[in-house]
Amino acid sequence: MNQVKIGYIGLGRMGKNMVLRLLEQGIEVVAWNRSPEPIEDIKNQISKSKNTDQKLKIANDLEELVNSLEKPRVIWLMLPAGGVTDQFIGKLLPLLSAGDLLIDGANSFYKDTLRRSSELLKSGIHFMDIGVSGGPAGARSGACLMIGGSSEDFEKIKDLAKAAGAPGAYQHLGAQGSGHLAKMVHNAIEYGMMESLGEGLAILKHSEFKYDFSRLLDLYNHKSVIESRLVGWAKEAFDEDPNLSDISSIIGSGGAGKERIKAEGDWTIELAQKLGVDAPSIEASMKVRSDSSNVEESSPNGFRNKVVSALRGKFGAHAVKKS
Repeated sequence: MNQVKIGYIGLGRMGKNMVLRLLEQGIEVVAWNRSPEPIEDIKNQISKSKNTDQKLKIANDLEELVNSLEKPRVIWLMLPAGGVTDQFIGKLLPLLSAGDLLIDGANSFYKDTLRRSSELLKSGIHFMDIGVSGGPAGARSGACLMIGGSSEDFEKIKDLAKAAGAPGAYQHLGAQGSGHLAKMVHNAIEYGMMESLGEGLAILKHSEFKYDFSRLLDLYNHKSVIESRLVGWAKEAFDEDPNLSDISSIIGSGGAGKERIKAEGDWTIELAQKLGVDAPSIEASMKVRSDSSNVEESSPNGFRNKVVSALRGKFGAHAVKKS
């Protein structure tokens, strides 16, 4: 990378952990967050880490963050997708100079990425999209990065991607939008895989046999065809709560029930329909999530939903306990 200092906006579950990872990999970071609590948290974590305290600067506002970076600047946005990301791009634009590079690491809709890239290009601002997989733990230890943008910009941030990603876990996939589209479909695939796991365990749960799911899942995760991180996380969930008694049967996905908003699964289904691709597994998994607030918790389908909720808690640190 041509420079070793970047700006970073958004210190939520993902952003905070990625900044700690970058610092430990030798990247200097100027960070800013809308609320003070994550800033204090990251300071406390840094105090327990080695050789990171001289590489982090907390900016008081966006202007200080931008002015703390040498041109051409690189600024990573790790904000909620949608309006919030648009809002902060709008705030940054008057502070930036031609040649600066913005990176959007949120789960943004890829068409929003195409629009933002086109709009920023009018001011000479470069734009890249990076879909990030692995949850907060992955962000801390090395994530999987799906990168969209020009080849020239990718070469500029290649060392940054290597620092943020796990070994071998970053790829430049194509032009702007390709990273977010790959992550969008990745999440939709994930929903289908989680739903299948929940359904299978619910069938076993209500069969005539009494399975120890921790032992069974451990077995599944030793050279079986379905060996996976999801199976491993499911085992961890049953280790902690053998009956998933404290897990909600309402599956979150940008909200639940009537409050659910469109997200990656919905966008993937809409694109599939436009392209003429039948996607029954993904569609079914999204319908289960939409209807989950209407399922009786003690029913077989309630247990199925609990498995999916527990998985969301394990890899994404989502709130999945009963309220």
